[in-house]
Amino acid sequence: MPGITSWIRNRLLRSHSGQGVHTAASTGPSRAGRSLLNSAAASSEECRPPLDRLEDHLFCWLLDSSPRQVSQPSPLTGKVLREIESRLRDDRLEELPRQPLTLPTLMRTLASETTSRQAVTGIILGDPSLTQQVLQVANSPFFRVGDQAVVSVDQAVFLLGLDGIRNVASASVMRPMLAARNSAESTFAQRVWRWGLTCARSAELIALNNHQESTSYFMVGLLPALSYLTLRREVQSIFERRFPDEHPSPHVFHEVMRTFEWATAQKIAHAWNLPPRYHALLLTAEWSLPDKEHSPLNDGIVLGTREVLRDAHQRNLGIDELLPLLSLNADQLDKVRQILSRLLAEGLSSR
Repeated sequence: MPGITSWIRNRLLRSHSGQGVHTAASTGPSRAGRSLLNSAAASSEECRPPLDRLEDHLFCWLLDSSPRQVSQPSPLTGKVLREIESRLRDDRLEELPRQPLTLPTLMRTLASETTSRQAVTGIILGDPSLTQQVLQVANSPFFRVGDQAVVSVDQAVFLLGLDGIRNVASASVMRPMLAARNSAESTFAQRVWRWGLTCARSAELIALNNHQESTSYFMVGLLPALSYLTLRREVQSIFERRFPDEHPSPHVFHEVMRTFEWATAQKIAHAWNLPPRYHALLLTAEWSLPDKEHSPLNDGIVLGTREVLRDAHQRNLGIDELLPLLSLNADQLDKVRQILSRLLAEGLSSR
């Protein structure tokens, strides 16, 4: 998704748009004039790059806010952006999730070509909380194989195979960190988890289509979702400390997340000592440009975003706009979309 360059460009667009509206309002437009203004605004929206529009639709949904609320400037936005930038630069993020205890051993075991099912089972069973999470995730529509319920880790590894259990383990490690701490962030946490899983699975499927190793794309595809929740909590902590009489607006959350999503994902990957490949995948996605080689992670985020918004009956992109943004042809896109649509329809997670 677009980063800092998109943020700057959209700020300029909103600035020019606001000047136009102010001038028209000062002359007191007639009903016909207001109709022309509305038509012009709609036309201007449609002329914006598809990725910018898709990202705006995503944030409106995640933040449960209207486009007007998300774009309404806040006098505190600049101060919060500078504070987050300082915390990232000086490694002072307060809400950076700690490395899961079993993650290093699990990552080494799953990455080994000689890994056995018994070894994976032993690591999972050695952590009771991870065992519980694995069974819950393995029985979710997103991972379940057939109608048979998974009642043991041995059965999960047998049914899913090593590639399948890699993804289940990755999601199981991440799931507790993306759980809501309180009712105020409940909707956001549920939606960002749904979005993250959809993007991760989409990136995995696109990597498979490109004959690339796919399991690392799944886990790294979950990191942007975790970075969003981390940044949301970071903003909340800044307001509680520096602006106790204020509440962060959707615009503040929006600008912080879209500006620092990749830097925060890299911080998480570093704090967790993830393999260099994960850092490389994040960098490739962050710096991916329309005229450069497509990244399965970047494509997965674009397609996953479109499909999760479509499933939630939110504004998104038409297929004619979506296809040129991806490395897939029409038939490949249709196959991936069918898989994602089925998983979302069956209940990827609670809404």
